Amino acid sequence: MARSLDGLVLAPVADQAPGQVGTGTRFRYHERDGEIWAEYEGGDIARGYLVGTRRGDRLDFRYVQLRHDGTTACGHCVSRVVELPDGRVRLEETWEWESREGSGTSVVEQVTTRER
Repeated sequence: MARSLDGLVLAPVADQAPGQVGTGTRFRYHERDGEIWAEYEGGDIARGYLVGTRRGDRLDFRYVQLRHDGTTACGHCVSRVVELPDGRVRLEETWEWESREGSGTSVVEQVTTRER
């Protein structure tokens, strides 16, 4: 199993559509006994939360977010945890909105202290 996500900060490697997470969004992860959760904000997102489980290199979680325009959205995501050659963590994600139409894939990677 890849190393723990607890205490790691991750960011998307590319921008998504407006009103979604982007390269300015930061996810602060926590992990304990197979449970994962994170707070996130930045870019178009004023505040967001995710909560779910981890089994090996697979995460399964729900997310909910508040945008700066006052709208909310929620969805489901399954991610694969990958350790990069430089030791950082990458999450390869497949997600779908539950509050509206739409789905897709994205990649978030651990950021260095200076990128936070």
